[in-house]
Amino acid sequence: MTPETVIAIAEEGIWVVLLISGPLLALALVVGLVVSIFQATTQIQEQTLAFVPKIVAVLLGIVFFGPWMLSHMLSYTNNIFSNLVRFIG
Repeated sequence: MTPETVIAIAEEGIWVVLLISGPLLALALVVGLVVSIFQATTQIQEQTLAFVPKIVAVLLGIVFFGPWMLSHMLSYTNNIFSNLVRFIG
C-alpha cells in the first residue's frame, strides 16, 4: 500500500464525515438561529430553551437522514474493505 493510497482513503473518509454530519449540523444551526431570534425578540433568557429544540431537531434529522447516512457509511466501508483485500491479497 503506497502513501498516496493511504492519503486518498483518508481524504475520502474526511469527505464522508463532512457529507454525513453536514445536514445534521446545518439543521442544528438553523434551529439554533431561530430560537436565538425568538429569545431576542421576546427577551426570554432561559438557557434550556436553546438546547431542547436543537436536540429534538437533530433527533428528527437522524430519523429522516438516517438511511441516507447509513448507505454512505456502508459504501465507504465496502470501499475500504475492497481496497484492503486488493492490497493485501
